[in-house]
Amino acid sequence: MRSAVASSSPVTRLDHAANRQGALRAWLFAMAGLVFLMVVVGGATRLTGSGLSITEWNPIMGAIPPLTDAAWLEAFEKYKAIPQYKLVNAGMELADFKFIFWWEWSHRQLGRTIGVVFALGFIGFLAAGQLRGSLALKVLGIGLLGGLQGGIGWLMVRSGLDDGMTAVAPIKLMFHLTTASLIYTLLLIVATGLGRSKGEVAPAAIKRGASLVLVLALLQIALGALVAGSKAGLTWNTWPLIDGQFVPRSDLLFSVTPWIENFVDNTALVQFNHRMTAYLLLAVSFWHGWQVARLMPGTSARKRAISNAWLVGMQAVIGITTLLYAVPLWLGLLHQAFAFVVLGMVAVHRSALSRG
Repeated sequence: MRSAVASSSPVTRLDHAANRQGALRAWLFAMAGLVFLMVVVGGATRLTGSGLSITEWNPIMGAIPPLTDAAWLEAFEKYKAIPQYKLVNAGMELADFKFIFWWEWSHRQLGRTIGVVFALGFIGFLAAGQLRGSLALKVLGIGLLGGLQGGIGWLMVRSGLDDGMTAVAPIKLMFHLTTASLIYTLLLIVATGLGRSKGEVAPAAIKRGASLVLVLALLQIALGALVAGSKAGLTWNTWPLIDGQFVPRSDLLFSVTPWIENFVDNTALVQFNHRMTAYLLLAVSFWHGWQVARLMPGTSARKRAISNAWLVGMQAVIGITTLLYAVPLWLGLLHQAFAFVVLGMVAVHRSALSRG
């Protein structure tokens, strides 16, 4: 009898609750890891020109790739009908088509995997009573955003199938990557908020500084998507000057009519905006590191803020190198992947401050 009472003691129940919360937290972090992998594979898909190789959206049956020679030829014929093949890849061999097909198929298959892992985890934790109230609604909202992301991805691909298009529309690529950034950020924020430690109490000014760094990191990734979509990284491959000037001439920055389209299609302005926001992010990150070091010396918050500032600095160096070498595949992938490393660390830092 005494052992039975001991087994249901408050300490034991707290241990069980902590273990259950730890499992939920691990699942959310795993989901964030899958989104990170999805972004990297998506970057490789874009950089290899593979994104338009599958010309249909079939969320269920599309999981089955061509299994026979006839099925491969049918898929290849569909690709031959779109402008990218006619204007860029005319004469491509079947083996080359298979290479780009597998990249796009892998990207879509990973998206399906994320959906299944999320659905099974959400149902399981909900049934076990570990997802309740506002937490359940937050996680459900992230899942719904993930489902919407699949449709956004198809709208992006569909834009590249229109007459005269050889790649997806830059604005839709930006929308797609920004949505992925938000999903990734929200997963990390919620997961970090489930930590066992209550963290350190942070002044409101420090929380505002951390929020500003996070917003700028999200903005910089969105602007990077415009650089990728407009292929601005293949032009103006000098630094720190563009066309011989730090701030290019207005007739170069706004040469497209109507003027609003310069922000999406003018490679000079698109790249200039990405550079200027990078400088701002770098400055604010180091300022925030100094701010936390001054107001919260000897804390884990100080270590995180300073580490994040150096990570932003490393990303700036990677970005400059990528530009100077005209975006080789490995550098382009490194730049995109490291952007999400920075984003993740910044999101975790901000969330940890909220727990104080």
